[in-house]
Amino acid sequence: MEYTGTGIGQGVAIGQTIRMPDPLPEPRDERSSRGTDEESARAAASMAAVARELEKRGASAGGTAKDVLEAQAMMAEDPSLVELVTAGISDGKTAERAVFEAFASFRDQLAAMGGYLGERAADLDDVSQRVIADLAGVPAPGVPQPAEPFVLIARDLAPADTALLDLDKVLALVTSDGGPTSHTAILAREKSIVAVVGTANALDIADGTTVVVDAAAGSVLTDPSAELAAHVTQRIAERSAAASGPTGPGVLADGTAVPLLANLGSSDGADAAVALGAEGVGLFRTEFLFLDAGDTAPSVEQQREHYVRLLTAFAGKKVVVRVLDAGADKPLPFLSNAEEENPALGLRGLRALRAREEILRDQLTALAEADAQTDADLWVMAPMVSGVEETRYFVELARELGIKTAGIMVEIPSVALLAEKALAACDFASIGTNDLTQYTLAADRLLGSVASFQDPWHPAVLRLIGEVGRAGAQLGKPVGICGEAAADPLLAVVLVGLGATSLSMSPSALLDVRLSLAGFDLETAQNLAQIALAADDAASAKSAVRDAADTAQKVRQP
Repeated sequence: MEYTGTGIGQGVAIGQTIRMPDPLPEPRDERSSRGTDEESARAAASMAAVARELEKRGASAGGTAKDVLEAQAMMAEDPSLVELVTAGISDGKTAERAVFEAFASFRDQLAAMGGYLGERAADLDDVSQRVIADLAGVPAPGVPQPAEPFVLIARDLAPADTALLDLDKVLALVTSDGGPTSHTAILAREKSIVAVVGTANALDIADGTTVVVDAAAGSVLTDPSAELAAHVTQRIAERSAAASGPTGPGVLADGTAVPLLANLGSSDGADAAVALGAEGVGLFRTEFLFLDAGDTAPSVEQQREHYVRLLTAFAGKKVVVRVLDAGADKPLPFLSNAEEENPALGLRGLRALRAREEILRDQLTALAEADAQTDADLWVMAPMVSGVEETRYFVELARELGIKTAGIMVEIPSVALLAEKALAACDFASIGTNDLTQYTLAADRLLGSVASFQDPWHPAVLRLIGEVGRAGAQLGKPVGICGEAAADPLLAVVLVGLGATSLSMSPSALLDVRLSLAGFDLETAQNLAQIALAADDAASAKSAVRDAADTAQKVRQP
């Protein structure tokens, strides 16, 4: 039987399945037999223990996982949550029940907010389970540890579990929930784990079933034939050989250069990105620098030190830094504490920075000073730009403060439709396909009920990308892609055909994209783009392009 979902990367794996254990049962709602002080002490000790364990896991995992786990550790000791737990205990509840109710209440609030905080809601469930398990003196639900390698089936995975998966044992991940921008998908891509997420009915697959997990096809096939198993084994060997070979620049079959860049959230990942063949940085997210700052924004000096480390690691290469992308969906006490019913459409990105211009000025000043001290080619861009006036505002301010190359992110359809005018007012554009898809299809990219709409293969999204690519070509302005769409090897070819001049992605996706681009010339990429644009929906666009690509590659074979 075949199950379909969203594949992460181009890998394939074969093995027997094991399901993730069910979560701990809900603690009983009963009065505590202990005193309030004793219950409070138990809760505090367990929350602290879980925070330290998450920090330890983060330090061991490194990269994006480290950032995510450190954020979870902060959740475990969040003052607002501690206050809710304390209140529950004061009402006579056990520490277990008070923790359960406090985290559930906070989770529901975050889920209702959507956006960045909506994504963090699922992380709270994991932290809650870990604290309750510590209180009960039992192991927290986690990844099974059998003696033999296996394919893990789960509803979804918590960051703490995904970050430290034993890659010698876990052959592949299959989840019933989540999408291409979920933490499971992002961390799986970063760790080069074969994964298919959002797989309908995946939980129906029984333990011990032999399956082929094909990320390239987005499929999970049970009980494969001996012939298929042999073919999969050969594909695994070929990918392993390609991964161990030398890296090189991104280039099409006709020699057209397509620089392949890395998406990073910390300078700590720079060395690994270079080792995997990153030709620079196409998106450096600065949010964690600010999220870790506390009640006040980091100083110019603190920021400059951070940026110098990044630029030094990529000396002589292009580094594209996105200024702080925060606001109501990522509330920062020094930026905005206002609550909004729909933060994805609220005061975020450049809008929030413009309301507190001193924060933007400090960040641009720190970047300009770091640029003066290093040899990298620094480009700086603004997030959530909606039109030409905002483009001019950002570029003029960046120039005033010493930034040489200033551009915008294209995430809102309005600026894509005005691409020629917007690009005339800046030096470059970088398309954030995650948000562009969300806003084009009116589907919250963090809301599971509309996950099927969150597909950058949709012809409407591709048409907007094509508008930007066409404007860039006319004006001689670079147009990069820095959303997760760039990590899809076949879609990457289409994006180049639409006018993308560079692609930025998680470093672990570089190999697959590099190999894919090398199989097509520019004319074929442009033809594939037109096929995608002519489709009615995302599924038919992807299917039509895949068929045409297979035909084109067969024609090229000797």
